[in-house]
Amino acid sequence: MTLQNRAELRGARRVVVKVGSSSISGDNVAQITPLVDALAAAYGRGTEIVLVSSGAIATGLPFLNLDRRPTDLATQQAAAAVGQNQLIHRYQEELDRHGIIAGQVLLSANDLALDAHRVNAQRAMSRLLGLRILPIVNENDTVATHEIRFGDNDHLASMVARLIGADALVLLSDIECLYTRPPSEPGAEPIPLVPFGAELEGVEFGEPGKAGVGTGGAATKASAARLAADSGTAVLITSTPNVARALDGEDLGTWFEPRPQA
Repeated sequence: MTLQNRAELRGARRVVVKVGSSSISGDNVAQITPLVDALAAAYGRGTEIVLVSSGAIATGLPFLNLDRRPTDLATQQAAAAVGQNQLIHRYQEELDRHGIIAGQVLLSANDLALDAHRVNAQRAMSRLLGLRILPIVNENDTVATHEIRFGDNDHLASMVARLIGADALVLLSDIECLYTRPPSEPGAEPIPLVPFGAELEGVEFGEPGKAGVGTGGAATKASAARLAADSGTAVLITSTPNVARALDGEDLGTWFEPRPQA
């Protein structure tokens, strides 16, 4: 189904939710609990939920006695290998409270670029959803290379939404919506709606150049939103603390209208 507005999110058939590293690791690890509660509420209404979660590398850093994201690929891969295990364990502990089982799905760029791999991934995801399993998707950072990778999980989430024919994609961050300029600057105005095909330039999340554990930002979110909208999936960009209200269809965030049905 093609969603016409935010209110229809509550009754959506299939929704992909993407959360970034900074929202569920480090000082914000406690946000996993309300995030899972929101996903479980939508799941309980009958919505098929897929979670695309960053955070494997960030979660693995303390276990490797590292205080910042490594720059070399081998150490990133080691941190991802350790962190992915811990991250899934944390999600499953929270999902246990709701009687929901998670299924881990690790994808590489080739998995969605090659026809046979893509069909296999689509079949596996559809079967998990049919069994009422909640897939938790991440890039397979342990084997990814700098040359062949998605680059950020916003684009991975948009590709997953397209792969499974999702009604909506919810991109979560630390800012409630897109703004006309950095929200700390005078004159910054929220952008509640992006009509399909409309131009959107010069939008930033938070402070320019702000360092962190994630790899995405406003530009990547806007690009990913356009990619998903072009395939007929509505997109909502909002903050992680707003996820329950977003899935309940409240009027918040930045809504990207999907391509109209022919």
